[in-house]
Amino acid sequence: MIIVDKALEARAEQGKPIKVAILGGGFMAQGLTNQIVNSVPAMKMVAIYSRKPQKALHVLNYSGLENPIEAVTQSQLDDAIRAGKPAFTQNVMLLARSEHVDLIVDTTGSVEFGAHVVLEAFKHGKDVVLLNAELDATIGPILQTYADKHGVILSACDGDEPGLQMNLYRWVKGLGLTPRVVGNIKGLQDPYRNPSTQKDFAEKWGQNPAMVTSFADGSKISFEQAIVANATGMLVKSRGMSRGAEYKDDVMKIGKLYDIEELRRLGGIVDYVVGTPFTKVYCLAEHPDPKQQHYLNLYKMGEGPLYSFFLPYHLVHFEVPNAIARVALLRDSVAKPLGGPVVEVCAVAKRDLKAGEVLDDYGMYMTYGEAVNTDEMSNGRYLPEGLVEGCKLSRNIAKDAVLTYDDVELPQGRLADQLRAQQYRHFRGDTWLEQKIKSRN
Repeated sequence: MIIVDKALEARAEQGKPIKVAILGGGFMAQGLTNQIVNSVPAMKMVAIYSRKPQKALHVLNYSGLENPIEAVTQSQLDDAIRAGKPAFTQNVMLLARSEHVDLIVDTTGSVEFGAHVVLEAFKHGKDVVLLNAELDATIGPILQTYADKHGVILSACDGDEPGLQMNLYRWVKGLGLTPRVVGNIKGLQDPYRNPSTQKDFAEKWGQNPAMVTSFADGSKISFEQAIVANATGMLVKSRGMSRGAEYKDDVMKIGKLYDIEELRRLGGIVDYVVGTPFTKVYCLAEHPDPKQQHYLNLYKMGEGPLYSFFLPYHLVHFEVPNAIARVALLRDSVAKPLGGPVVEVCAVAKRDLKAGEVLDDYGMYMTYGEAVNTDEMSNGRYLPEGLVEGCKLSRNIAKDAVLTYDDVELPQGRLADQLRAQQYRHFRGDTWLEQKIKSRN
C-alpha cells in the first residue's frame, strides 16, 4: 500500500483523476462516495446508479456533491461527466457503456444484476472492482475468463475481509513462510437470524436488514472465505468450516486449534472462528528453515510450527480506493482466482421448507449459506446460496438440510445460471448443470 499512495499522488499531480462510477445507493455506496469525494484527490466520483433516485441523491448530497444531473440517455450522462457535474441514473448500462467512466465499483450484492453489468462493462473496456462478495464467490472464476478476454481487470476490494486476508496472505508468503490457514473472525454466528431479528441493529447503523442478516447467519463469511479459497487454492476442512466455534484466547496461540499434518495434507484451509479479541483476520504459516525458526522465536512469534500473523481491524470503504488504485494504476487484482472454483457456497434450509414455496434471497427467512469444497458442491448438485431467490421448491426440505438443484425449479432465463454452467464445464468438464438449465428453458 506504500506504493499505492505514491501512485495516487502522481496521478493527482497530473490532474487526471480516475473516473469512478458506483453501482448501488446503500450504506457502503454512501461511505465510499464520501471517501472518494473528500479524501482521494486522484479520483473523481462521476456517476452513481440506483433503482431509487432518492437514494442516489442522498448519497451524492451526503458527500457534498450538489446539483447532480439525472441522466436518462447516454448523451446526458456523457455530457454531465464532461462538464464535471455529478450524475445519477436508473439505467445502469449507461455507466457500463460510457467512454468517460474508467472503472465501476459494484456495491449491490446482487449476483444476477451484477453479472449483466460486469459483462457489459468488460465489452466497453472497463475494469470492475467488486464490493459484491456474493457475485465473486458464485461466478467470479468464469467472469475472470471474460475479463482476461477483454484485457480488463476484475478485482475484489481492499478493506473488505477477502482483500484484507489476501493482503496478509501475500505479505506472509513474501516473508518466505508457507500459509496453512487463512482465517476470519466473527463477533456473532447464528444461522437462524432473519431480517426481523436484525431490524433494530440495522436501523441503528442505517443498514439494510437483509445484508445485516447475511452477516449474522454465516452466509456473508462463507462468500468471503470462498473468494479467499479460490484465490489461494485452499480448501475448507468440512462444509460450514468451524460453524461458529468460539475462540477467545490469545490469537498468537490460535494455531492449537489445528492439526498441522492435516493442514499440510489439504494444502491449507480457509476458516473462521467467533469472538477472538483484538483480531479481524489471521494467517497461520510455517517456515521450513530451522535457522529462520530460531529468528522467529527470537522475534516473539513462538516456537511454531504454526506462526500467527493477524490484523486487528477492517475499515471497508476507507480502503476501497486502494483497490481502485491498484487496478487502475498498477494493474493488480486484489483476489484473483487461480483458476476454477475450489470452494463455493451452498444453500441450507433455515427452517422446514414446503414444496411449492418460492425461495427468498440470501439474508432473508428461508436459507443460509455454508462454504463447501467444489468437488462436494458439484457431485451433490448443491444449489448456490447466491442464486436461491426465485427458485420454486419441488419437494419438502427439512431444516438444516442442503438444497440441491434437484429440489427446485429454476427461474427462466437467468444469465448467472448460464455462467455457473459455463464455469463447471470450462474448469471441470461437468455438464450436468448445463443440461439442467437446457431442460428448464
